[in-house]
Amino acid sequence: MDVMEMFVLFSCLVATALITPLALKTFSPFLWMDLLYCRDLLSIFLTYVWRRRRRPLFLVLDRFLEQAAAHPNKTLVVFEKQRYTYADADRISSKTANALRAQPGYKAGDAVALFMGNEPAFMFTWLALTKLGSPVSFLNHNIRSKSLLHCFHCCKATVLIAASELKDAVEDVLPYLVEQGITVLLMNEHCDTPGIESFADKVELAADSPPPQSLRSHVTLKSPAVYIYTSGTTGLPKAAVVNQNRLLTVLAVLSSYGVTADDVVYLNLPLYHTAGFFIGFIGSIETGSTIFLKRKFSASQFWEDCRKHNVTVVQYIGEVLRYLCCTPKRENDKDHKVRLAIGNGVRAEVWREFLERFGNIKIQEFYASTEGNVGFLNYAGKIGAIGRVNFIHRKLFPYTLIQYDSERDEPVRDVNGETGLLVSKVTGISPFVGYAQNEEQTERKRLRNVLKKGDLYFNSGDLMRIDSDNFIYFQDRVGDTFRWKGENVATTEVSDILAMSGCLKEANVYGVRVPGHEGRIGMAAVVVREGERLDGHRIYDHVVSYLPSYARPRFIRIRNVMEVTGTFKQMKMKLVEEGFNPEFVQDPLYVLDDGEKSYTPMTAQLYSRIISGSLKL
Repeated sequence: MDVMEMFVLFSCLVATALITPLALKTFSPFLWMDLLYCRDLLSIFLTYVWRRRRRPLFLVLDRFLEQAAAHPNKTLVVFEKQRYTYADADRISSKTANALRAQPGYKAGDAVALFMGNEPAFMFTWLALTKLGSPVSFLNHNIRSKSLLHCFHCCKATVLIAASELKDAVEDVLPYLVEQGITVLLMNEHCDTPGIESFADKVELAADSPPPQSLRSHVTLKSPAVYIYTSGTTGLPKAAVVNQNRLLTVLAVLSSYGVTADDVVYLNLPLYHTAGFFIGFIGSIETGSTIFLKRKFSASQFWEDCRKHNVTVVQYIGEVLRYLCCTPKRENDKDHKVRLAIGNGVRAEVWREFLERFGNIKIQEFYASTEGNVGFLNYAGKIGAIGRVNFIHRKLFPYTLIQYDSERDEPVRDVNGETGLLVSKVTGISPFVGYAQNEEQTERKRLRNVLKKGDLYFNSGDLMRIDSDNFIYFQDRVGDTFRWKGENVATTEVSDILAMSGCLKEANVYGVRVPGHEGRIGMAAVVVREGERLDGHRIYDHVVSYLPSYARPRFIRIRNVMEVTGTFKQMKMKLVEEGFNPEFVQDPLYVLDDGEKSYTPMTAQLYSRIISGSLKL
């Protein structure tokens, strides 16, 4: 090869080296991110497989014990004026476990229901029960009466452990619990209510020695770890079974979000929810992070909390970021150490506004569900997307989008498309466990013979869209469940409770959109009993007594007759489209008025205030 040939070859190599990155950026702009994500996915998979094969059996508890042994003095949780290290959490959870073992109505391995808000005792009690090999049912501390009993019954618990401030709610259902022989423990120093035992005093006096590992020797990867409640399309909340294998999977996945042991995670989402428990608590156990725990979300206190406690990672649901954007602007809006926000459900315009106002914070948007077997991560940071579709992910967790018939409220099989209902294949790697004591609802989530005879898919109930760049976007929920204030609302449950008010013959509950708000707010079309009238005060008192604030219908529409389909299903679509505008709805309309403690007539003025955002919902 002469000098000229060598020069030409060298020139070609240089040109290729210069052009290739430019070509990749132009024609495959996300290739490098895809490769990095596939690397992370492989790492997650290998970690998960390695932990599954460890003997003796390795569970989330063992990861916590590893962290406590390696970093005993590292702060695990900061709560109000208290600070607890990993060693403190280990010691207190052992004391709680030993105190529970002394209770005559409990034996290791029994299911236990936890009825608490956000407080360290929630975390320590869960760790204690895990040390005893007991599955734990997370009861929403907002539920009462019929819903509370239903949720308690789902997991066949023998013990109820409640926070001291929930004593009244427990006393409401105490006769039933006593009749069933349930041990009821209150996290208080003393309790004078017959049938309820104080428990905080017993924890304080208990030994702090670790319970014998043999007490959880019966636990396998298929054993239920926690029951987390999710609203269904019909009936009362369903208890999604999260087994030990699912928790182990979650443990491996969360390390991919970029959180490290140096981070302080702001946890203000409910611990009884998947997001708060999985990401905030279990995720911090995996990474060895510190948690700043808040009883509930407060937009006005959010950034001051972040500054005071050097928070670096925050969690959100779509509403949280919007609430923060709605607070009065301040000169120090960008004065904080928050670098990462993890969550789901944020609209594109809120996403942009949040970044513009509060600075260079990485938004880690993802998609997942409590009982589902597929998830997506928007690792590329595309505003508005919930994730990105790639070959490796699809091979490990097969899924597809199929057409959905909104009129018949059912999927159309064997039809692929870019927009449709997300269904994910049930495999050994991505199983669907289902709901406790509810085989009917479990079966409703299974779709058979979707793409070929004999296959089995999980029906997510969510409509998705995939764009030309392979980003996936959440579109809407199907069926009767809608989402408001970050909570899923089962319309049938609300309808049943409305019907119990006494003056209503029938109620059809659905969600309607309100400009400037995420999700849908509750509305009910009702038929009043013959000879009765709509008693606004009576219905207000009833829904406040039985429903948490996010589930209470904000608007009521009186109908002469309720329209149904040929299969006797209540028709909702037309009602949803008509909404609550008194100019177009000819039926009498009422709006929930907390000031008057009643449902009062809707007026054009009220409607304008709601649409403009001057009236808070």
